[in-house]
Amino acid sequence: MPDENPLLKEAISLGGDPDAIRAFYQGWSDHYDDDMLLAIGYVGAKIAAEALVKHVSDTALVLDAGCGTGLVGIELIKRKWNLTIDGIDLTQAMLDAARSKGAYRKLNIADMSGPLYEIDDDVYDGIVSAGVFTNGHVGPAGLDELIRVAKPGAPIVLTVRDSAWEADGFKDKIGQLEKDGRTKTLEITHSPYHTKEDIFCQLVVLEVV
Repeated sequence: MPDENPLLKEAISLGGDPDAIRAFYQGWSDHYDDDMLLAIGYVGAKIAAEALVKHVSDTALVLDAGCGTGLVGIELIKRKWNLTIDGIDLTQAMLDAARSKGAYRKLNIADMSGPLYEIDDDVYDGIVSAGVFTNGHVGPAGLDELIRVAKPGAPIVLTVRDSAWEADGFKDKIGQLEKDGRTKTLEITHSPYHTKEDIFCQLVVLEVV
C-alpha cells in the first residue's frame, strides 16, 4: 500500500476537536483540491454525488453537509444541473472556496458535531456528506441532525472511511437507526475512496422514515 498523504494523517489525528479541525482546514483550503484530486486520487465526492442523484428529482433541494471547497456541489450539478444546493462547513476559508465554484444557493458555517440550529426540521429533499464521517472528524451522532433536517422519504448519502466504519461506531449506529424505525438502509457498498493510496470507504444510502 502506498504511504498515506501526511496532511491526511494529520487530519485524521485531530480527535474531533472543532477548533483544531477549523484551524487545520483554514490552512489547507488554498491547495486542498489539488492535493485531494491529483495527489490522493480522492473519489468520495464523485461516488456520493452519483449515489444521491439516483434518489432525488431534477429540481430537488439538497444539503451538502460538510461541503468543504465544493467538490460535491460540482459533481452534483454535472449530473443534475437544476438542483438547488445549500452547503455547510466548519471553516470559512473552505466555504469561500466553495462559493467561487458557483454551485451553491447559500453557504453557512456549521459544526456538524452539534445541533444545526440554523436549519429547521424537514427542509431538504436529499442530503449528501462526503469525507466528513471519518476518523478525527464527525462521529456517528452527527447523523441525528441530518435526519432531523431531511424530509420524510429523503435520501441521505454519506461516505465513511473504512478505518472508522466499525472502530468509531458507524456500523452499529446505522443498524440502530434502522432498528428504531428512523431510517431505512438502501445501500451499503464498499467503494474506492483514495485511489492513489488504496484506501476504501463504505458508501451508505439511507432513506429517512
